[in-house]
Amino acid sequence: MTELAYAEWGEGAPLVLLHAFPFSRQMWQFQFDGLTTQMRLVTPDLPGFGQTPVSKDQPALGVMAEGVLGVLDELGLDRVVLGGLSMGGYVAMEILRRRPQAVGALILADTKASADSEDAAGNRRRMADLLEKQGSNRVLAHEVLPTLVGETTRQEHPETVAWLREIVEDADPLGAAWAQRAMAARGDSFQTLRRVEVPTLVIVGEQDELSPPADARAMVEAVPGAQIAVIAGAGHLTAAETPDEFNGLVCDFVLEH
Repeated sequence: MTELAYAEWGEGAPLVLLHAFPFSRQMWQFQFDGLTTQMRLVTPDLPGFGQTPVSKDQPALGVMAEGVLGVLDELGLDRVVLGGLSMGGYVAMEILRRRPQAVGALILADTKASADSEDAAGNRRRMADLLEKQGSNRVLAHEVLPTLVGETTRQEHPETVAWLREIVEDADPLGAAWAQRAMAARGDSFQTLRRVEVPTLVIVGEQDELSPPADARAMVEAVPGAQIAVIAGAGHLTAAETPDEFNGLVCDFVLEH
């Protein structure tokens, strides 16, 4: 099992947040600032990102999920509020398959339950090949980053885009390639969601083009009693683009459950 680096702050109800591709736990900076007075926040670096090395295992979401479960075991956390944004959401759904009893409540942000189409999976593998061949994450900055933020953020918050670019440029190309292959190989998670019996919040940016509101609504329809929140003026990275709104939703949800 790949051991994950992680950060832990605050006291109270444990909330575990899993980051998006191609970021690290750094992307939760605004959540550390906004949530840790109310709860205990744990943010792992998934394999190949931040301070966690690239896994030697075959690329698979299961490797990421087992790493997160290892963090929970290390911290003695039997049951948590589990949240994931984009790739982190895929990992959260894999954790539900492997250890559903560890999830006391669920937050899925800017993610989807469907598997990649053949074209989308092929594009991930193409980028993985480039990342490995070039030994550079240039393709991430040129092709991935522009799709991650909404038009409002691009126009009104260039400082946020610049901060996110810095994190992307620090990404390990081999780690990003491994993650792309893992995501390309993932299966459909709707059957997993239909078995969810815990409170669930689905968050999506109104301007999210990668996992649009239609994908969020499809997940809500699959989970009995799930809630949905659409954040105006946000794209795919709601936690970074509209942190006050994101934190307010998460805080209310965690403290209620």
